[in-house]
Amino acid sequence: MSYSAKNIEVLKGLEPVRLRPGMYIGNTGRSGLNHLVQELIDNSVDEHLAGYCKNIYVSINEDGSATVSDDGRGVPVDIHATEGIPAERVVYTVLHAGGKFNGNTYKISGGLHGVGSAVVNALSKKLIVDVARDGYLYHDSYEYGNPTTELIDGNLPKEKLKTRRTGTTVTLYPDESIFETVKFKADAIRQRIKETCYLNPELTITFENKRDGKEPIVFHQPGGLSAFVEDISEGLTRTSPVVAISGEKDGISADIVFLMTEDGEENIIGFTNNITNPEGGTHVTGFKTGFAKLINNYARNELGLLKDKDSNLSGADIRSGMQAIISVKHPDPQFEGQTKTKLSNTDVTKAVDDIVKEQLTVYFDRNYEVLKDICDRAVALSKKKAMDKSKINISKFSFEGNGKLAKQESNDAEKCEIFIVEGDSAGGSAKTARNRKYQAILPLRGKILNVEKKPVAKVLENAEIKALINAFGCGFLQGYGNDFDISKLNYNKIIIMTDADVDGAHIATLLLTFFYRFFPDLIREGHIYIAIPPLYRVGEGKNIKYLYSDDELAKYRKTHQNKFMIQRYKGLGEMDADQLYETTMDPDNRVLKQVSINSIVEANQLTQTLMGTEVAPRREYIETHSMDAVLDI
Repeated sequence: MSYSAKNIEVLKGLEPVRLRPGMYIGNTGRSGLNHLVQELIDNSVDEHLAGYCKNIYVSINEDGSATVSDDGRGVPVDIHATEGIPAERVVYTVLHAGGKFNGNTYKISGGLHGVGSAVVNALSKKLIVDVARDGYLYHDSYEYGNPTTELIDGNLPKEKLKTRRTGTTVTLYPDESIFETVKFKADAIRQRIKETCYLNPELTITFENKRDGKEPIVFHQPGGLSAFVEDISEGLTRTSPVVAISGEKDGISADIVFLMTEDGEENIIGFTNNITNPEGGTHVTGFKTGFAKLINNYARNELGLLKDKDSNLSGADIRSGMQAIISVKHPDPQFEGQTKTKLSNTDVTKAVDDIVKEQLTVYFDRNYEVLKDICDRAVALSKKKAMDKSKINISKFSFEGNGKLAKQESNDAEKCEIFIVEGDSAGGSAKTARNRKYQAILPLRGKILNVEKKPVAKVLENAEIKALINAFGCGFLQGYGNDFDISKLNYNKIIIMTDADVDGAHIATLLLTFFYRFFPDLIREGHIYIAIPPLYRVGEGKNIKYLYSDDELAKYRKTHQNKFMIQRYKGLGEMDADQLYETTMDPDNRVLKQVSINSIVEANQLTQTLMGTEVAPRREYIETHSMDAVLDI
C-alpha cells in the first residue's frame, strides 16, 4: 500500500476536538459532559482571580441546556488584529487562543491551555454567547462550533444596555451525537461549585437546577479553607484543631489546612489555581514528604519517641486520619492531560516541602500539644501495625484462590482482562462465552465483605477478597506494607459484571468500596470497569436488537408499532453463551463504564454514607436516589 502526502489528513478549526473529544475532556460519559460546564465556570473564576468578578450564576435548564453567567469584564468583542474577526469569536472558535498566555491579563488561572471555551463550543450542538461591556450587550451564537450569527460590518450585533453592567453569559446545548448521555449530573456540579467557593472566600456562586423546581442555592464561604476542612471532617472524631499555614517560594504560593481525626481515612485533596486535582500531583507529594520528615525529626530528636535503632515512622502512619486541603497558585501549571487531574510541575514539590517545614515549625513551636499528639498517635499506630502483622504472620501470608478462577492463555497484561461475576451460573456462561486467549473469569461465592471500617486482619479472613488479590497478582493491600506493585498487575481491565438488579448493584458497590479503600491506584490508573448487560432482547430473525434501559424500550416501541418479540433478562445466567459474549463481553460491541474518582470529597462522603455503620443516612440516600440509573463515583 502506498504511503504519500495524500495519506496525510489535516484537521482544521475545531475538527480535532469533535474527532477525539476524550483528549480534551477526558471521556464522553457523564463526567466529560459535566466538564463542559466546569470549563465555563473556571473561566469566570479566572476573572475573579484577576479581581473583576464577584458573582457567578450557574443553572441547569429545563430544555437540557446549561448556563454560566458572571459579572466580570466581559469577553473582548473588538476586532482581533491578526484574525480580523471579533475577539470573542476567536476565543470560541480557535484552539490555543485566549488571554492566559501573555502573563499580563491573568497572572494566575486554571485554564492556561487556551482551549476550554473552544472545546465547549465544538462539543455543543448549539452555543449562545452574550457579552455585556462598554454599555452594550453583544450577541453571538454557534452550532456544532460554527458561527450562526451574521456580523454587521464585521462586528457582533449589539443593543444598548438599560442598566450599567458587565459580564459574560454562555448557554450550551451538549451534542447528543458526542456524549453517551446529555443529562448533566447536578450533584457533581453543585459539589464542585461548593469547593470553588471554599477556595475563593470573597466569591459568590448561585446554582439553580431548574429541572427539579427547587429554589436556587447561594454558595458563599467566607471561612475559606478552614471551613472546607471542617466540612469534609463532618461526622468524624477530631483529635486536633484546624491547622492552617501559608507561604510562598519562588513565585509559588501554597495555602494548607488540615486536622487529624481518630476514625477517618486519610483524605488529602489538592487544588491548583482553583482547579481540583483528583489524582493529586507534585503539590500533594511535597506536602506528604515535608510533613513526614518534620514529624520524624520531632519524634526522634525532640520528643525521644524513636531510638537510634528504630526505623522512621511511615508517612501513612503519620497521616492516619488526616483531613487536608492543599491549594497552590502557580504562574505556569502543567498537568497530566487537559482535564487537569494531576499536577506535574517538579518545582512545586520542593516549594511546598519548604513551606511545610518552615511554617509548621513555627506553628508546632507555639502549639506543642498538637505536635505531641500527632507524634504519639503515629508511634502507637506503627507499633499496633507491627503487632497486627505478627499476629497474622504478614510476611509469610499467601493469598490462595477460591478454586473458581478460569485463567486466560496470554501473559500479556496489557491485552488481558478479568471479569468478576456473581455465582456459578453466570460464571459458567461467562467461561463458555469468553475469548480464552485474553479473558479470565472469576466467579464469587456470594457477596464479599463490606470493608468499610473493618480492620485489615478481618479483611484478610474473607476468602473472596483473598481470591481477588491472588488473581490480580500485584501484591498486598495498598497502603499496608511495601508489597503492592501495580506494575505486576495481571490485567489491564478489571471488569465487574453483575446482574442488572438490586443485588447486582449491591455486589458492585461492595467491590468498588474494596477497590477504593484498599486499591485506589487501580481506580486512579483506569483499570476498573463495570459491564452494562442489556435488559431486553427485542425483534425477530435478523432484526434482533438489545436494549439497555426502560427508556430505550419505550423509544423502540414508538418506532415499532407492529407486534414484536420481547425478552426481559433478569440475570446474566438467563443468556446463552453467545448472547452473553455478543452483548457484554465482546470488545467490539459491549458497553463498559470506566470507574473514576471525579471528586475525592464526594467519593469519601458517599462511601461512608453507603457502607458505614450509620443506618439513617444510608436509608435517606437510598430513598432519595432509588430511581437513579447510574451511580457515578
